Amino acid sequence: MSQITIAIVGAGSRGGSYADWVARHPEHARVVAVAEPRVEYRDKLVAAHDAEPYADWREIIARGERIADAVAICTQDADHLEPALAFAAAGYHILLEKPLAPTEEECRRIVAACADARVMLAVCHVLRYTPYTELVKQALPRIGKIVSIQHLEPVGFWHQAHSFVRGNWRNTAESTFMLLAKSCHDIDWLQYVVGAPISRVSSFGGLAHFTRENQPAGAADRCTDCAITDCAYDAREIYHRFYDEGKRNWPLTILTPNPTPESLDEALREGPYGRCVYACDNDVVDHQVVALEFEGGASGAFTMTAFNEQAHRKTRIFGTHGELDGDGQTVRVFDFVTRTWEDVEAESTGDASASGGHGGGDDGIMAAFTTAVRTGDPAHIRSGGEASLNSHLAVFAAERARLQGTVETVG
Repeated sequence: MSQITIAIVGAGSRGGSYADWVARHPEHARVVAVAEPRVEYRDKLVAAHDAEPYADWREIIARGERIADAVAICTQDADHLEPALAFAAAGYHILLEKPLAPTEEECRRIVAACADARVMLAVCHVLRYTPYTELVKQALPRIGKIVSIQHLEPVGFWHQAHSFVRGNWRNTAESTFMLLAKSCHDIDWLQYVVGAPISRVSSFGGLAHFTRENQPAGAADRCTDCAITDCAYDAREIYHRFYDEGKRNWPLTILTPNPTPESLDEALREGPYGRCVYACDNDVVDHQVVALEFEGGASGAFTMTAFNEQAHRKTRIFGTHGELDGDGQTVRVFDFVTRTWEDVEAESTGDASASGGHGGGDDGIMAAFTTAVRTGDPAHIRSGGEASLNSHLAVFAAERARLQGTVETVG
């Protein structure tokens, strides 16, 4: 098979990103269908790919025959289970946006359904597919056996405000908790780098800043009505700055499918992204730490925090023969024998954000998934169902530990 066909379910930021990759690699794949209830977002992708439009993914299943080799399921987290089960049963290979699902039981059902149907499942843990991650894996033998690891996810002050205070992942009941929505990437990456499943976890964290109690005196509940001019979270400043810098994709396309100064202003006046960050219905944490124990005895410490510049993740890995220090682009290795550091750079594609392709991870997973489907060889997929399930279970266990003050066994 020289070219595979893909149906896109969910034409938002992630579905659009994967469809864009297909457009740049027509020798590998072609988008033949787009299912999305929002007409403007659906029509934009349909026109770009000359694909068949569907208002709902169920219309594709109702065709009674497979219309594509694979499907990219990029709906909201709570809407993963039903389409995943249906497309697996219909024989589609599945690219599934992370997280698998918002509950342990749903995660297990998706993985089992794909295994039973003998279809390939690739979960979009894109960090596994970056050139930087490949460089880390290549350098690890030089530091001996991994003893411990430290990892920081700097979410970024404006990104926290955009996605986890004003946006789709702000409220646990409507989406899921922060560690699953954002940091399942990182917990999965730690498992992949260490090369062993996570066995036990504990966790601490909370919502420290984005609450009504911290709203400045005189602030309005909507940025367009507010007279305060020196607020770091002023939505007018955040989104118009991106526009002035030339951005026309994420995060602006989350507010409006065709960003202009006028359409952004309208979205800020009327939509959720113009709300004051101290007057939203958010309840997810803005800082969290997780202590991890891996099978074999290695230990790990993970920190997620909103209060920083959005940047690449930062990692230090301590081994029996040396130390590895990484910042998402550069890897440095310290050798205990020579007592010297060596710097090595990975050729990263884009920045660490969604608009930058997650440092090459978006391209990497699409290349791997389409190759796996074309060749029939699932070995190209680094984030299959079983591997992803373990890191998801570790995330659920960590959240239980945070809420209950316990040490939790994963499994």
